[in-house]
Amino acid sequence: MMGKVGRLGRILGPRGLMPNPKAGTVVPAEDLPRVIREAKAGRVEFRLDKTANLHVPIGKVSFSTEQLYENLSALMEAIRKAKPAAAKGSYIRRVTLTSTMGPSVRVDPNTALNLSVK
Repeated sequence: MMGKVGRLGRILGPRGLMPNPKAGTVVPAEDLPRVIREAKAGRVEFRLDKTANLHVPIGKVSFSTEQLYENLSALMEAIRKAKPAAAKGSYIRRVTLTSTMGPSVRVDPNTALNLSVK
């Protein structure tokens, strides 16, 4: 399929939508059931944009406070694990939570990194 999708590279590439194995959007046929299970379970990919901001959804309006807390805790743990060994100093400088079209709320980065599920 990559031969067919490759023709769309000029359109999808600049938008960051081009499938690639590193992002997990291209998988071997034997891994397909696992990837489908993960997608149905709510697996979320995250990466930095050009200005080193991380945009990740952690929930929906229908989620309870505990579910949002657990999702934020899991996200911060994933970010902590993704930190490269060569990175020195503070890896996360600022944490801000916001709704889609609402005002943002700043969160202390040290508190956010030390979250644990109750």
